[in-house]
Amino acid sequence: MAKIALLSQETIDKIAAGEVIDRPSSVVKELVENSIDAGATAVTIEIKEGGISMIRITDNGCGMEKEQVPLAFLRHSTSKIQSVEDLLSVSTLGFRGEALSSIAAVAQVELITKTLPDLTGTRYVIEGSKEISMEEIGAPEGTTFIVRNLFYNTPARRKFLKTPQTEGSYIHTLVERLALSHPEISFQLIINNQPKLHTSGNSNPKDVIYQVYGREITASLLELREENPLFLVTGFIGKPQVSRGNRNFENYFINKRYIKSSLIAKGIEDAYKNFLMQHQYPFCVLYFTFDGQMLDVNVHPAKMELRFSQNEGIYQALYDCIKGCLTNREHIRDVSLDEEKERHKPNVPLPKQHPAEPFEKNRLQQEKIEEIRAAVGKDSPYEPKYERKQEQARYVPKEQEETQYVQEELKYEGRFLSEQSKHMHRIIGQVFDTYWLVEFNDKLFLIDQHAAHEKVLYERTVKSLKEKEYTSQRISPPVILSLDTKEEAALKEYKEELSRLGFETQHFGGKEYALCSVPDNLFSLDTKQIFLEILDNSNELHKCGTPETVLEKIASMSCKAAVKGNDALSYKEAKALITELLELDNPYFCPHGRPTIISMSKYEIEKKFKRIV
Repeated sequence: MAKIALLSQETIDKIAAGEVIDRPSSVVKELVENSIDAGATAVTIEIKEGGISMIRITDNGCGMEKEQVPLAFLRHSTSKIQSVEDLLSVSTLGFRGEALSSIAAVAQVELITKTLPDLTGTRYVIEGSKEISMEEIGAPEGTTFIVRNLFYNTPARRKFLKTPQTEGSYIHTLVERLALSHPEISFQLIINNQPKLHTSGNSNPKDVIYQVYGREITASLLELREENPLFLVTGFIGKPQVSRGNRNFENYFINKRYIKSSLIAKGIEDAYKNFLMQHQYPFCVLYFTFDGQMLDVNVHPAKMELRFSQNEGIYQALYDCIKGCLTNREHIRDVSLDEEKERHKPNVPLPKQHPAEPFEKNRLQQEKIEEIRAAVGKDSPYEPKYERKQEQARYVPKEQEETQYVQEELKYEGRFLSEQSKHMHRIIGQVFDTYWLVEFNDKLFLIDQHAAHEKVLYERTVKSLKEKEYTSQRISPPVILSLDTKEEAALKEYKEELSRLGFETQHFGGKEYALCSVPDNLFSLDTKQIFLEILDNSNELHKCGTPETVLEKIASMSCKAAVKGNDALSYKEAKALITELLELDNPYFCPHGRPTIISMSKYEIEKKFKRIV
């Protein structure tokens, strides 16, 4: 048996560093969080070779006193907490007291810092946990950290780093999240001497979203605010058309920390159900404020995971407020024939707020105004001015210091699906026996008859289930079904739910069953095929779990009764379908998340015919 021996302090430090510092982005995270805790209003992050060879973090925070500098690099040294009780109310970001010690154990670190009262600053150099030098130096107020040659003394760790480009992308994403979580701080990111991000620090989250995600997303945001006994949440959620195929656009910050939480993610994604297609995820930037007594932040060394004390209540409150924000809004996508080309254009950054630097005048398209107005937000220093005679729009600062010209889009203010608008609908006709064309004001609306009818049937059925209003129509003579073992088992397991929906069956001997009644909205359709499809999808029903979800799944499957594409509808039937859409809470998406209606502006059409240049 090998003898037990105490590890050297150097080995202990390197092992401990691995718990906190696993790549260059970890260094940036810890140092920037310290800058934020120091009260900085401006932070500059500069990296080279993905942060492997050099990381420089400069802030204008309170700085550190000379005698405090060596203490900051000792393990478990922190100014944020004094006892274990403080963990329950900690509001700062870097409270563990391991960051500087861990960084110094695996890199060559130089620190330059100065407090406001001191006449001179301090320069401190430490490499591999060994102090090299400490001296006085002239310096501005604040702190600068320079970290060189990360993992230079642990080559095995360095070998597992990814390419500089990949490591740099991790840092870029991290800084974007830090900027979103602290819009009151100006962040600047420089990668290999190239500026990549610069936020204004004007406390307007929408300006930061514009800088990070660009014009298209910023113009498609819905503002959210909800306060209840469990939490306060403010921020923005994206309209359904800005969804993505992964969760990377879900940003939520709890007490100003970027957090990953399956509970929060489920609340957000479930609220978007029926607004998005399957495997699509929403965009959001949400700021939560929780009482510290409800959270356990000290779960993970990276402080990106936490536990809540009232999971069910938090989920339901979040679900309700997001669902309420999405419901009763017009979600008709305005399409452009040049949409793909426009989508791949690079984002146009907001102008820097320097006075007296004129921008070149451009001829602007009339339809581009509201998009940028929505993008920059009401608190932006830029205000739109529209000059109808010259058919151009321009942006000028409220202080009249600078002129800016931007392309914008005029969006329709009214609602297509409303009782007030119904008498103004002009049904032109149908194309491809699938899409109905409706003229309304200065727009052409295209309605997918299958998606629209599917949504009408779905919401009608779900509503009747919730209100316990079940009506069925008897079939005479009954439809005789021959069920296989799987279908028979599904029928027995879900017979009560099927009965509540309006399907009634009787055993007819052997594997034969008589379908005696069907939901009244399915009468005269191929009810046998619909019923068998419901039974054939029993595995999906089994996954749903709760009876309410089972009923909703059955209702979704009953949408098989919806009129299909290529099924000719009469003018009267089309008009009745539009009228039924008016009564729905969410008529803009079918149960699978596909749009039921899209639109195209008269201006866009006239551009294609060169009537407008």
